[in-house]
Parts: sequence; C-alpha cells; structure tokens
Amino acid sequence: MLSASTQIDLDLFRSLRRNYAQLITSGSQLLLLVVGIHFRTQQAWLWCLAIMALISLFAWLAALHRLRTINGTPTSKIASAAQGYVELIGTGKNAGETPVISTLSLLPCLWYRYKIECKNSDNEWQTESSGESEFPFLLFDGSAACVVDPSGAEIITAHKETWTKDKYRYTEWKLLGIDTIYAIGEFKTIGGSTNSEKINDMVKAVLAEWKENMPELLARFDLNNDGELDMQEWALARNAARREAEKRLTQARSEPDTNYLMRPDDGRLFLISNLSPDKLARRYSIWTWAHLAIFFGALAGMAWVLQ
Repeated sequence: MLSASTQIDLDLFRSLRRNYAQLITSGSQLLLLVVGIHFRTQQAWLWCLAIMALISLFAWLAALHRLRTINGTPTSKIASAAQGYVELIGTGKNAGETPVISTLSLLPCLWYRYKIECKNSDNEWQTESSGESEFPFLLFDGSAACVVDPSGAEIITAHKETWTKDKYRYTEWKLLGIDTIYAIGEFKTIGGSTNSEKINDMVKAVLAEWKENMPELLARFDLNNDGELDMQEWALARNAARREAEKRLTQARSEPDTNYLMRPDDGRLFLISNLSPDKLARRYSIWTWAHLAIFFGALAGMAWVLQ
C-alpha cells in the first residue's frame, strides 16, 4: 500500500513526464536563469547554461520524436486496422453503464485529471492532492469500436479549468464525450478470429485434463474393466478427445472480437488527445523550434561568459 505522500510524488512524476515541454521551458529553464543571476559568477553561469543546453537538447529530441510519429503514422479504420502500432480518430463513449465522474467539477466525462494546491506560509502553491482516472472508454469511428485503456498515456486536452477558493487552488483536465478523440498506440484484437490454437494442441490439452481424473476416464473407456486402457481403448479416448477439442475450438472461434488500444510494450509514444493531428503537429513543431533556440542560446551564452 502506497502512502499518501508517495502517491502524490508518483502523480507529480507522471505530470512532469507528460507535460515535459511546458515545464522544462517555463520551470527549469527559468529557475536556472534565476540561479545564474543570483550567484553572478562565471562558474555558476557556465553550470547553469550547460544544464539549460542539456535539458533543451533532450526536450528537442523528445518533441521532434513526437512530431515525426504523429506526421508519419497514417490514420487507420478500426475495422481494418492492422495489429500493432496505429493511429485512430473517432468519438468517445463510456465503456460501462456507470459514467465516469470527475473529482472536482463532478461532471460526466471519459477521463479526468485533477490537482489541489494550498498556499503555504511563504505564499507559494504546494500540491496537497492529485490523481487521474484510469477507466477505459470506447472509441467509435463509424467502422467499429475500440476499447481505449488510458493507463500510461500522455493525454493532451483543451479542457482545463482552474479556480481558487480561500487558500486553495483547484485544477482539472477532462476528455468529454462530445470530443473527437485522437489516439495513437498499440492496437490488439482479442476474440474468435484471433484464436490460432491448433486442433492437435487442443486434443492434448483435453486428454491431459481427463487424465487428472483417472477413475472417470476408466469408467468411460475401460471396456473390459481390467483397470487399464489398452491400445484400442486409448484410440477410443483420443477420438472422443478430438471431438471435444473440435467443439471447444468452434465455440472459442465463434466468440466476438474486441479491439483494444493500449500502451505499447516497446516504449513508443502512447498519446490520447481531443486536439486534431494537425494541431498536435503544430504544437510539437513550435516546441521543437523553441527548444532548439534555447539550446543554441545557452551555447552562445556560455561562449560569451568565457570571453
């Protein structure tokens, strides 16, 4: 069981990872500049500018990777999507009968994230509570439906609300059922059409299951009641096991298919947003150039300090 403080730390780590671009430029870079101005020594400025350059280089690579992934992955239809890494666009709907209700505004939604901050004695905002939903939702694109599991996804939404009350500040992000949802991740179909089990393997499994209850097996196939199964009786048992295996395979392959979109195991981008691919691409393009400008600016600053 995680403590409350540990859970808050984990939530903050997820937030840092998913909002790296804004936080790096508006948070870390600004803090480093403040440190350099405060100490005003050549060594301090060199360290601060070097760290700024390193952070900006990392952020540039991350933003460029996202930009290329979005631009380079074609949109697939759910009904005809290949198994593997795909991009989907459609409308969302709750997967169950019970709607997902956001924690702060108490509105029905597909997904939410929230943060509650309290102003401390230094007049600074300190996070007291945060979290997000991990309930799957359905995505429809007119061809079929797909279950989207948002666990581990980077989620970018245009729905962000912030308000204050007394000494508390509340922030909430949401994906709504009226949104057009963009999602890119690992696509898997589970059901009858994906059942690749072979009949011989199923026969072996049935026989192994029957052998666990030898008295019943002997009662069915020991025709001469000698307490053992001879070759002819084993042949009867195998034929019966084959019929049972064929019945089970037919039933399994008649099960309806269910499509899933989830976090790729190989670490590739898993992104869900209510922004269009064009807007997402423009967003990452701007961050790519911004990080590159900060990187070269930091290098130029280091050269100037060394003069």
